[in-house]
Amino acid sequence: MVTLGERLRSLRKARNLKREQLAAAIGVTPRVITFYETNDREPSLRVLIALADFFDVSLDYLVGRSDNPRRR
Repeated sequence: MVTLGERLRSLRKARNLKREQLAAAIGVTPRVITFYETNDREPSLRVLIALADFFDVSLDYLVGRSDNPRRR
């Protein structure tokens, strides 16, 4: 199963975004993005929703519960 960190890093890289850019877009620090991508910290529900909205994917896809990125 894909981890949240792997999925987040993949989504960020697919859009050619730096950690700093993603962090600014969702209101966290670049270091926090690193923690999420390395699975050292889990995001709050607020941050998960912000990430899903930013990347236009479902929460299930973001957290690795689905391989379908589309929202229902």
